[in-house]
Amino acid sequence: MASTETRAGVTGAGGSPAGPDDLAGLEAGLDALDAVEVRRTPVREVLLKKAVPPVVAVALVLAGWQFLVSARVTTEDKLPAPSAVWAGLSDMWLQGTLFDVIWTSVSRGLFGFLLALAIGTPLGLLVARVAFVRAAIGPVLSGLQSLPSVAWVPPAVIWLGLNDSMMYAVILLGAVPSIANGLVSGVTQVPPLFLRAGRTLGATGLRGTWHIVMPAALPGYLGGLKQGWAFSWRSLMAAEIIASSPDLGLGLGQLLENGRNNIDMPGVFLAILLILVVGVAVELLVFSPLERRVLRSRGLLVKS
Repeated sequence: MASTETRAGVTGAGGSPAGPDDLAGLEAGLDALDAVEVRRTPVREVLLKKAVPPVVAVALVLAGWQFLVSARVTTEDKLPAPSAVWAGLSDMWLQGTLFDVIWTSVSRGLFGFLLALAIGTPLGLLVARVAFVRAAIGPVLSGLQSLPSVAWVPPAVIWLGLNDSMMYAVILLGAVPSIANGLVSGVTQVPPLFLRAGRTLGATGLRGTWHIVMPAALPGYLGGLKQGWAFSWRSLMAAEIIASSPDLGLGLGQLLENGRNNIDMPGVFLAILLILVVGVAVELLVFSPLERRVLRSRGLLVKS
C-alpha cells in the first residue's frame, strides 16, 4: 500500500494523496524559496548607513585628538593641534601644490598596480593549474608576500637608480605575490564539479579558464586584488620615503620625509592623513562597489 501511494504521487497531511491545491501550494512555496527579493536601497538610507558612521568616527577621533592637545598630555612639537594640521593643508591648497603632490603618488601607485595585475594574474593561473610550477614557485610567492616591501628599496636603487622605474620595481615586488596568491586561493576553492561540467560542455584550455575557472575563482581573486593594492600603496610609500630626490617630484612619501627632516610635526601628520585618505578613497570608490557587485551576482547581498 505504501509503495502504491508513493508511486501515485506526493501525499498530503495524514497520508492522503495530495490534491491539485496541495501541489500548487508546494510549488508556490518552492518558488518563494528560490526567489530573491532585490530592491534598490534609497539614497537617503545608503547615506545613513554608509556615510554617517565614518563621519561620526572621524569626528570622535578629532575630538579625542583635540582633548589630548588641550589637556597638554604632551608638547605641541610632538602632538600638534588639529588646527595646525588644517593650516598646513590650507597653505598647500592656496599654493596649488596639494593635488600635484597627491597625484604624483596616486598615478605611480595606480600604474604600478596595473603592471602587477598584468603580471600577477597569468602567474597565479600558471601556479594554480600546473602542479610542478605550484610546487616550485608557490612557496616562493608566499615567502615574497611576507617580506617587507621596504627591503626591496635599497637593491632597487642600486639596480635602477633614483627614478620612476625603481618605484615601479618596488611596487611589483610587493604586489605581484599578493595578486598571484589570491588567484591561486580562489582557483583552489573552485568545486571540481564545475570543472567537470565545463569539460563536458567543451570548455577546456583557455576557454575553460575564461568561462569556468575565473568566474568561479572571482571572490578569492578579488581578495587578492585588494591586498595587492594595499601592498602597492605601502611599497610606494616606503620607496618615496627612503629614495627621495628632487628629480622624482614631490609625492606623499617625500612630503612625510620632508616633515621629519624639518621637524615639522604638523607636516608629518598632514602627510599621514593624506596617505590614509587616499587608501580609504580607493577602497570605498573602487573595491567596495566591485565587491558588492560580485556578492550580489551570487545572491549573497540583497539589501545593499
